[in-house]
Amino acid sequence: MARFRLSSLLLALSLAFAPAVWAKDTTVYAAASLKTALDEALVAYKAQTGSTATAAYAASSALAKQIEAGAPADIFISADQEWMDHLVKAGLVQADSRFTFLGNQLVLVMERSQARRLTIDGNLDIAALLNGRRLAVGDVKAVPAGRYAKAALTKLGLWSQVSDKLAPAENVRAALALVARGEAGAGIVYATDARVEPGVAIVGVFPADSHAPIEYPVALLKGADQAASQPLLDFLKTDEGRRHFINQGFTVLTK
Repeated sequence: MARFRLSSLLLALSLAFAPAVWAKDTTVYAAASLKTALDEALVAYKAQTGSTATAAYAASSALAKQIEAGAPADIFISADQEWMDHLVKAGLVQADSRFTFLGNQLVLVMERSQARRLTIDGNLDIAALLNGRRLAVGDVKAVPAGRYAKAALTKLGLWSQVSDKLAPAENVRAALALVARGEAGAGIVYATDARVEPGVAIVGVFPADSHAPIEYPVALLKGADQAASQPLLDFLKTDEGRRHFINQGFTVLTK
């Protein structure tokens, strides 16, 4: 009887504390270019609230396809509006939670040892700059950074110089790594990515009107636990949440 009472007591205690033990962490699927800033923000979020959020990083296109396939994410942060629109049309986003959080710039980078300042316009000879090597970009068919790059090069009349000289990468950080390792002569990435890689330097900034605005929309996904996930979205809008992105060079578009 004593053993039965002890077992019952232990079961009761386990059930009483189960919500705390089994509390669901918030899972964020975020564009690869956000990794440094978002990792810092999530640490600050846990310190301030005691709540844990984890992030998975990849190209926005890859993440959107994983979400379509049923991946258990709560929040999606895309590097362009198009992939967020794609999920909205698929009925996978809580549309009223969506907001445009950040902006960025598109830049040309080279290994730091070879870098020199350039003006990016229709007169730039990228083929000569590459000197027989390749141009690292995100996959121009799907990865936002790659699509921005193709749009900018096309607008400036430079696409024909490099269309057969691309080193396509699965995401923008992978493109950055190709340049840093000397496996590509130059690369087109976001300004914020260039800041976190000491082996590369920005040699030029693409004109803002050469491509669509680089914007990062954020939203809760259908099936997300709103009570657990909404506080993280609210935190990102605070001064403390915004600070980590500003420090990495993002433009914060949401007050």
